[in-house]
Amino acid sequence: MAWTLFDFVAAGVLLFGAGLTFVLLARMGNNTTYRVAVGVAVAAGLLLVWANMAVGLVGSEDNPANLLYGGVLAVALLGAFVARFRPLGMSNAMFAAALTYVVVTAIALFVWTPSGEVAEPQVHLVNVLVANGAFAAIWAISGVLFRRASATGSASNRQLA
Repeated sequence: MAWTLFDFVAAGVLLFGAGLTFVLLARMGNNTTYRVAVGVAVAAGLLLVWANMAVGLVGSEDNPANLLYGGVLAVALLGAFVARFRPLGMSNAMFAAALTYVVVTAIALFVWTPSGEVAEPQVHLVNVLVANGAFAAIWAISGVLFRRASATGSASNRQLA
């Protein structure tokens, strides 16, 4: 793969943004489980964006159906803000993101009807389903960890900044 300057800049922005997001959100909780849950959620978001930009999650990176995955990030972010970053609400937001991921994959596969040159015979449906299932599972794991953090009494009154 021959990376251009844009590819390096995009990777740097994604990695820096993910690291900064983790640092800011990890301060919101006072236990290790909350911080691990934040790490898993940030990693899920980073992997979603990176994979979508690099190879695409349904078909190739040029497939417009891949734009639907922005909805997963929107659900996770909106849910986190509505929950005020409290562990139980964050858990619900991550479960909602996992469910959104599954729904978006189903919609993308329904909308994406490969034919002709874009059929991409090397992309098998099973591979797409397994990869997307793994990504959805990462969001769900984050939800489980946030649920566990809420049970262990993470600080719910801490504010960002």
